[in-house]
Amino acid sequence: MSDMYEALVKIVGKNYVSNQKEERYFYGRDPGLMSPHEPDYVVMPRTTEEVQKIVKLANKEKIPVVPKGGGLALTGLVIPLKGGIVMDMKRIDKILEVNERARYVIVEGGTTEGGLKSYLEKHHPSLRHSIPDAPPIATVVANAVIHGQGRLTQQYGFNSDMVTGLEVVLPTGEICRIGSCSISKYWFSRGAPMPDLSGLFLGWLGTTGVITKMGLKLYPRKKIRDVEVFVTDKEDLVPDILFKLTHTEMVEDINIWCQPHPPMFRENHHVTILITGDSEEELQFKKKMIWDALQEYIDSKDGGFMWVMPDAKPTFLEMPLESLSKFADVRKGGGFEYSGPIVLAEDYPECSRKLAELAVKYKLTYSGMVRVIGRSHCIMFGFAYTFNRADLDEMDRVRKALHEVAEFALEQGGTHWKPTVDEQKMMMERMDPDTLKLMGKIKGLLDPNGIMNPRNWEVG
Repeated sequence: MSDMYEALVKIVGKNYVSNQKEERYFYGRDPGLMSPHEPDYVVMPRTTEEVQKIVKLANKEKIPVVPKGGGLALTGLVIPLKGGIVMDMKRIDKILEVNERARYVIVEGGTTEGGLKSYLEKHHPSLRHSIPDAPPIATVVANAVIHGQGRLTQQYGFNSDMVTGLEVVLPTGEICRIGSCSISKYWFSRGAPMPDLSGLFLGWLGTTGVITKMGLKLYPRKKIRDVEVFVTDKEDLVPDILFKLTHTEMVEDINIWCQPHPPMFRENHHVTILITGDSEEELQFKKKMIWDALQEYIDSKDGGFMWVMPDAKPTFLEMPLESLSKFADVRKGGGFEYSGPIVLAEDYPECSRKLAELAVKYKLTYSGMVRVIGRSHCIMFGFAYTFNRADLDEMDRVRKALHEVAEFALEQGGTHWKPTVDEQKMMMERMDPDTLKLMGKIKGLLDPNGIMNPRNWEVG
């Protein structure tokens, strides 16, 4: 093993390799509930070529490799469950190109969401990307790899739908370019009209290769943003409200939230509607369309718009929303985890009731948060529970509640987002057998020695 350490030093330099207990401790856990497991080495490459050399070495010695971005998924996706090497991508963080006319950006594998946001605001103020409601240290590539969501999800879908190309180091060491960039200097398409090979890497949780570069769609950054909040105490009406809002095609983003504290929010369902425009005239036109779409609920007294005080608007308009991560501080001991299954919008009432039911059953504090994907094609329903990290019994109750959520989501016909290893197994047990075999063939072909983030999407 000392030979492995020296070999890694030769690749990246002594300052960027560690087998010390302190580093291994921090890289062996995440902010969620999964038990820690330490790596044998932590390495921080700087170039695609260094990544390639590390992967070739690991493949030769059959040592596990776990590529890591910000490590914020909460569900153990970058905990090295079989030890080996954690490859921290933070140093590979350049923004390589912005094509303003074609509206795409090329970033390296460790570029952060906050870094890209700041760069665009400074150098390309007419453009923006879809920012997830995660801390700014979340990485662009990791968010797309897990099919993450952002502030343009309602208009354009998952962040993985916004990918325009990839550069990937395969588990056997080859460097592949995926999409138009494989035959052109332009990164405008990840597939069409060619075969779309990006699906071999997006959603696979780092088990089929290390993404070192990514092309991502950019979108117009409107001059004005505003917010409306529609409130109803009838959860069964929420799916229809969403359908009517998305039908207008006037909304940038829609979030829904429900929580028992403070008491004024209890038993109410808040639909946050974000609107953008380049003029006040455009903004007022969109607001009128939205109000007209929901007028029937106002007339029937089943809902209404909440006045958002000027001092409160900045909180709703934050990108990312700091209020979501602050939910971790609700309980003493600062911890929270959430399961975010992808379900149909029509499942909102059942999900809302299940959220509250499990909170009572396990004596937990909860919050429900929903992001609309596309024109109500589906939603992410976040079942979030807080816990005190010093209270092992409370943490165990949260685990049990989230396990029930996982079973419930599959019964509803949903799928797990950012699935834990156990949730991955639950999905594979229900998966079409031939589909599962295909996954096994793909994994076996790309990673014959099973070195990439083992135990994740482990077929058979």
